[in-house]
Amino acid sequence: MLVVIECVLVAVGASIAIAFPRLGNRTFTKIEHKFVTFAKHRTRSLVLVGLGTLALRIALMPMLPIPDPGAHDEFSYLLSADTFAHLRLANPPHPMWVYFETFHVNQKPTYVSMYYPAQGLFLALGQVVMGHPIWGVWISTALMCVAICWMLQGWMAPHWALLGGLLSIVRLGTFSYWMNSYWGGSVAALGGALVLGALPRIKQEMKVGDSGLMGLGFALLANSRPYEGLFLSLPVIAALTVLLKRKIFSRRVFFLRVVAPLSLILAITVAAMGYYFSRTTGSPFRTPYAVNAATYRPVGLFPWGQLRPVSYHNAAMHNYYAGWVTQQFRFAVDHPLILLILKAFSTWIFFIGPVLCIPFFAACFVLPYGLRFRDLTRSTQFLLVVLAAVMFANALPICSDPHYVAPITCVFYALVLLAMRTMREWRLRENPVGITMMRFVPLLAGVLLVFPAMSPHLQNRETLPELMTWCSPGPVNTFRHSLQDRLSQTAGLHLVIVHYDAAHDPRNDWVYNGADIDHSKVVWARDMGPAGNLELLHYFANRKVWSVNPDHLPPTLSPYPESVANNGTNTSSGSATFDKLGPERGDL
Repeated sequence: MLVVIECVLVAVGASIAIAFPRLGNRTFTKIEHKFVTFAKHRTRSLVLVGLGTLALRIALMPMLPIPDPGAHDEFSYLLSADTFAHLRLANPPHPMWVYFETFHVNQKPTYVSMYYPAQGLFLALGQVVMGHPIWGVWISTALMCVAICWMLQGWMAPHWALLGGLLSIVRLGTFSYWMNSYWGGSVAALGGALVLGALPRIKQEMKVGDSGLMGLGFALLANSRPYEGLFLSLPVIAALTVLLKRKIFSRRVFFLRVVAPLSLILAITVAAMGYYFSRTTGSPFRTPYAVNAATYRPVGLFPWGQLRPVSYHNAAMHNYYAGWVTQQFRFAVDHPLILLILKAFSTWIFFIGPVLCIPFFAACFVLPYGLRFRDLTRSTQFLLVVLAAVMFANALPICSDPHYVAPITCVFYALVLLAMRTMREWRLRENPVGITMMRFVPLLAGVLLVFPAMSPHLQNRETLPELMTWCSPGPVNTFRHSLQDRLSQTAGLHLVIVHYDAAHDPRNDWVYNGADIDHSKVVWARDMGPAGNLELLHYFANRKVWSVNPDHLPPTLSPYPESVANNGTNTSSGSATFDKLGPERGDL
C-alpha cells in the first residue's frame, strides 16, 4: 500500500514541477541559502545528523515501541549480545543441548551464535550500558547516518552531504528494519561509509587519522559482512595502489601514513578474529558460520553446490532445512534470472524506492544520447565500480536481503545526490523544471513518514502490514515475548516445552534461550515426546513445567501433564496453575 502511495506522490510532484516550474521559488531559495550556510560547518552537520537520528526514533516511541525479536537471525544476534554481556566469547555446550537445538545457533563445540561478532557487540553495548539491546541498534544506526554524511563530505559539497545524511535518517533511521529489529545492517553500512569516506581524504591529505578510520571500517566489514566487504575492498585497494604509483606523495610518507596504520589495524583485527574463532570453534581458521553450515545446511550458499544428506534431532529443523532452504536452492538453480530480478527489486525498493528514483528517471531525458562510461567524472566512475562489484557479489549466493549489500549504502546515497545535482540544471523550454523537481525529492521523502506513522496497526506487529517502501519486516509472532514477560514476573523458575503441529511453519520458532540457560528465569525447550522429555524434566526438577503450542492461536500456556512430570521426578509442575500469571490464564 505504501508503495502505491509513494508512486502517486511522485507522479503528483513531477506533474506539479512541470506545470508550475517556479512554484515556491522564493521560499525554497531562502531555505536553501540557510541550509548551505549551516552545512559549511561540517562538524555541526555531523552532530545534527547523529542526534537527529536518535531524537526522531525516540519521538516515534509512542507509536513504534521497542520491537520484539521474531526472526531466527534476531534471536541468534541476541544470544551473541548476551554472551558478550556475560564477558564471555562463547558458552560451554549444555548437557541437555539437544532440547535447545535451534536455528543459526551452534550447540557444539560451544553454545554460540553462528554470526560474526560486530552486531552482537553493539547489542551487548546497549544491553550493558543502556539496559536494553535495542539501544545498540539505535546507536549503530545513528553512527551509520553520521558516517554516511561524513563520507559524502569527502565526495561532494557540504550541503549535498548534509542532505544525504538527512535522507538516510528518513529512509533508514525511522521505519526500516535496520532500526526496528535486531537483524543488523547498520554496522556493515557504518563500516562501508568509513572506508569510502576515508579514501578521498587520504588522496588529498594523507593523514594517519583517515587511514585509521579506513582500517576501522575494514574491521567492521570483516566482522559483519565479510563476503560483501571483500568485494568492496578490491576497488579501494586498487585506488590506493594507483595513488602510490602516481607518486603524489613519497613512498616513505605513503608507507608511514597509510600502509603502516592500515597494516597495524588489520593485523590486530585478524588476530582478534582468530582468537574469537578459536574460542568458539576450536580453530582460529574455522568460523562459527562454517560450523553451523556444515552441521545443518544440506546445500551450500551458492546454486552450483550439491545436495547432501543431513540428519536432524527434531522435526522443526528438518522441515526448515530439508524444506524451505532446499526449496530456495532449487528455485535458484531452476530460475536464476527470476532470482536476480527479485534481488534487484528488493535492493531498489529498500535503498531507492520511487521517490529517490526521480533523479535517475529524469536523467534519462537530460543526459546526452550516447553517453559513455568514460564520459563520467572519475568520482562517479569509481562509485559505479564499487556498486557493480558488490552487486555482482550479491548476485551469486542463493539468499539475499537488503542488509547483505549494506556496505555500499553510502554509495546509493552518493549516486542519488550526484543525479540530483545534475538534474537541478535541467530546463524545459527555458523553465527551471529540474530544480523544482529536485526540491520535491526531500520534501516527498519527509511527507512519506506521515503514512506509516498514522497506521493503526503500527503498535501490533501481529497485524503490521509490510512497509514495503522501507522493506520493514512483515508480521511476526510476538506471543512468545508476551508469555516470556508474564513468566518472568511470576515466582519461581520455569521450563516451557514447545510443541508444534505437523503443518508448523519452521520460520516461526520459539525455542531460543539466553547465554546462561541454567540460571535463566525462563527456559524454552523442544518437545521430544513424553518418554524423550523425561531426561529434561529430571535435569530441571526444580522448575515449574509448562507446555505451549505456538500454532494454536492465541497460544496458551498449560501445566505439563502431571503423570509425565511425576515419572520424570518433577513434582512442581503438576500442582502449578496459570492463574498466578493473571486472570486471563495465559490467553493473550
